[in-house]
Amino acid sequence: MTGSNHRAARPRQAMLTATVLLAAGLAGSAALGQDQSAATPADAIFARKTVMDTLSSKMDEIETATASTQKIDLAAANEQADAVSVLLMAFPHLFPPATNQWKPNVDKDPGTDTFAAPEVWTQYADFYKRSTEASKLAFDASRATQEAEFRAAVTKLRAACDGCHATYMKTN
Repeated sequence: MTGSNHRAARPRQAMLTATVLLAAGLAGSAALGQDQSAATPADAIFARKTVMDTLSSKMDEIETATASTQKIDLAAANEQADAVSVLLMAFPHLFPPATNQWKPNVDKDPGTDTFAAPEVWTQYADFYKRSTEASKLAFDASRATQEAEFRAAVTKLRAACDGCHATYMKTN
């Protein structure tokens, strides 16, 4: 592996290592018979809002770089796309059934209430598939070695994100 490829792989390796360690810790807690009821639906909703906010920030950075006519710092853009890929892999797992709490025509607190449409749960296989496909598109962008290749992957990724939002996110 070349030096630049090795550096580009580090964020993914670190995130995957952290994920494995977290999963092992959670499995260890469950194995010890600890009460898992402390995690409420509100906690899961807040966690996915935090992940989505991070995804949005990363996408803003990527799209700012690709909107410019300036040369893209491809190494930095690849790292942002890699983080998006990892977050999208985890994202559909933040929708346990108890978080299906959408209520129409209700004033919602953007910090704590869900904007996930009930279709997330009634069409979960499609939701999961879309998240996986978007993760793969972000991964492709993270491995792009040419600006044109990166821009094309980001265009596909944005379309995937917008399509999922149109189907699975309520705004009112």
